[in-house]
Amino acid sequence: MPVGTQGTVKAVSPRELRELQAQIILGNTYHLFVRPGLDVIRKLGGLHKFMGWDGPILTDSGGFQVFSLAKLRRITEEGAHFQNHLDGSPCFIGPETSMEIQHTLGSDIVMAFDECPPHPCTHEQAARSLDLTLRWEQRSIDWWAGRNDAGQRPLLFGIVQGSSYADLREKSARALVEMGWDGYAVGGVSVGEPEPEMMAAVEYAVPHLPEDRPRYAMGLGTPPQMVEMVARGIDMFDCVLPTRVARNGTAFTAAGTLNMKNACYTLDEGPIEEGCDCYACANFSRAYLRHLVKAEEILGLRLITLHNLHFYLGLMARVRAELEAGTFADFRRKFVGGYKAHRESV
Repeated sequence: MPVGTQGTVKAVSPRELRELQAQIILGNTYHLFVRPGLDVIRKLGGLHKFMGWDGPILTDSGGFQVFSLAKLRRITEEGAHFQNHLDGSPCFIGPETSMEIQHTLGSDIVMAFDECPPHPCTHEQAARSLDLTLRWEQRSIDWWAGRNDAGQRPLLFGIVQGSSYADLREKSARALVEMGWDGYAVGGVSVGEPEPEMMAAVEYAVPHLPEDRPRYAMGLGTPPQMVEMVARGIDMFDCVLPTRVARNGTAFTAAGTLNMKNACYTLDEGPIEEGCDCYACANFSRAYLRHLVKAEEILGLRLITLHNLHFYLGLMARVRAELEAGTFADFRRKFVGGYKAHRESV
């Protein structure tokens, strides 16, 4: 899922997202709550109409952003009291508030409100946080059950927490399955832990989640990480990397990333990646892209963003095809083995 935190996938229009065959995008409850605010989005007809996107939207509950505001927040049983990052004004988001915000946005997939524990944390801290999260998640699903229009509700996803502790991840997953969510996310990953711990957190959770419901790894990841997580039973991903690193001149390829600022591309007539049919690769050379990036021209970051999103979406399409053909294991071995984090011109 391309990430559209503030009602836009950075530097990309909805028409371009459709041309890239993006099936669903992600918005963020916290950021849209503080700007432009619910009154604006409500008056303008909901998030889909506001941003001109007619496909599905998944919204994060705001829990991760509350986690990132650690110095500005206070957690209670009711929810999170915090100062927003724009002007420091006091705000509150609890389970019911988060659900109401996502309902106003018109989300197609709504995430439960949770607390994301820091890394590292003790077992006691993680257990206390998990118990609070499970109470919040029950309140989240209860909010929808109590509505008169509950039959028209979006899909609801619970979030597995438990830090890096296997017993807590299992406890969380089993409790969520009892609640009966439409899908299940593995949260609290990619928060500073080493990659083996991140993979382990997924391995601790997935075996206890139903195979006939979507399983979503939140905020991940690099191309090889996604392939490895598919092998572990994950179905859905979101990640800011394709758009974020593009703004620094970094492009993804099947063999690794390229820094388009590097001098080796000054006279390079080839595309970012041979065989890629994205708009950037079909029309422009590495030399031109390097020139744009070095000259700080907006077109450069836009073209690399389009390429990176095409690459990520194409990788997932390839994974689906390999799974259907029964050849995923061989593809996984070759792709992960051949991917280097950074490489130069080939």
